[in-house]
Formats: sequence, C-alpha cells, structure tokens
Amino acid sequence: MNIAVIFAGGTGKRMNTKSKPKQFLEMHGKPVLIYTLENFQQHPMIDKIVLVCLEAWIDYAKSLLKKYAIDKICRIVPGGDSGQESIFHGIQAAHEIFHDEDVVLIHDGVRPLINEDTITSCIKMVKEHGNAITVSPAIETIFLKEADTQQVGKIFNRSSCEMAKAPQCFKLGDIYQAHCRAIEEKKLDFIDSASLMQHYGYPLYTVEGPAENIKITTPVDFYIFRAVMDAKENLQILGF
Repeated sequence: MNIAVIFAGGTGKRMNTKSKPKQFLEMHGKPVLIYTLENFQQHPMIDKIVLVCLEAWIDYAKSLLKKYAIDKICRIVPGGDSGQESIFHGIQAAHEIFHDEDVVLIHDGVRPLINEDTITSCIKMVKEHGNAITVSPAIETIFLKEADTQQVGKIFNRSSCEMAKAPQCFKLGDIYQAHCRAIEEKKLDFIDSASLMQHYGYPLYTVEGPAENIKITTPVDFYIFRAVMDAKENLQILGF
C-alpha cells in the first residue's frame, strides 16, 4: 500500500490573512489544499490519504472533500502544537490502519505543484532504498551565518547543494518508530522528517522534483502559484 499523509495543520501567520488559514485560500475558486489533494487522489499508485487538519477546520475540510470528490481519504486527524507533532498524528493514524512495510508519503497541504512523475519516482525509490526525499537544486548562494554578527560565514558551492522539499517518503514502520523515539527522548524540534530520520541514523536518498514545487508560505508564494497555474492554463488553450 502507498499512503499519503497530507499535513494541513498550519495557521499561516506569514500569509497575513485573518479570514482563512493559507491551505484554504482559493485560487480560481478552488482551495489550495484541494489542488494538493487532487495530485494524490488522481495518482494511480496512491491507495489512501490521511489528512492532518486544524481541529477547528475539520468540518469545513470534510465539506470540501465531499464537494471535490476526494474519496481516498481514510482518516482526518487534528494537528498538534508543532509541525513535528502534527506529522506524528498523521503517521500514528496511518500506523493504526496499515502495515510497517507500506510506503508513506509525507507532503505539505500548501505544496500544490507536485506532479505525478515525482510521486511515482518517490514510491519507486522507497521500495528500492527504504526512503525518498524530494529535492531541487540550489539556485542561490548558500552560506552559514556567523552567530551574533553580521558577517558571512562559510560559503558553500551551490552545485553541491540541494533544497529539501516534499514529499518525504519512508517505510511506515521506520518513520513511526523514529517519531516514537523522538517523543521518548523529548527531541521535539526537528524541522522536517528528513532531519529526524537522519538523526536516527538512516541514510537518505533523493528524488529530484520540479523547481515549481514551492511551499506557499508568504503572499509572494501565492502569486507565484497563480502565475504558474495561469501559464499552464494558457498553454492548454494554445494546444501545447
């Protein structure tokens, strides 16, 4: 089985919106979260979806799932006080239903521009190596910031650097056990699943995804999403 755990538990403070969390903002009349879910709903290799959602918005999310016929959802669970806790809620729900050897794909609800080929490549990589971290090449110079100064620290060769994105994919039993260890050891500040798994000794394998696979965090990201969607629509009109 291949299960997507979609994390839509954030409040979107950096979007400067007071009406709706960022995952429910609409683009061309459709919420961002639905664009994301449709990529997994329509993928032939995805069997089920676990949705992690802000507790106060679960009923609204259910109404959207019905409206847009997202029927691969097998469980909706509330988010936690942090991203790590919210993801664990989703992993835990999946672990109650599925098996340790099943593949789980952890993805942001506000990362709607993932594509079918990347999802397929991730599943194949997990089956071959046990995990798959979606990445894209670094296109800007990256350096370490010197603590408590305005000086530039070590500058990295960007040709050797990649940006970790999503989905981040694992055997369900591996990621569940790693989360349980982190909770037991009170290590609750991992920035993502890749950093958690690397901390516990797992060698990680990469899958290169599309450059436009952005996470919508700020208003600028939302405008980029709109530009990409408009460009794709225009190409379809022109027959490309």
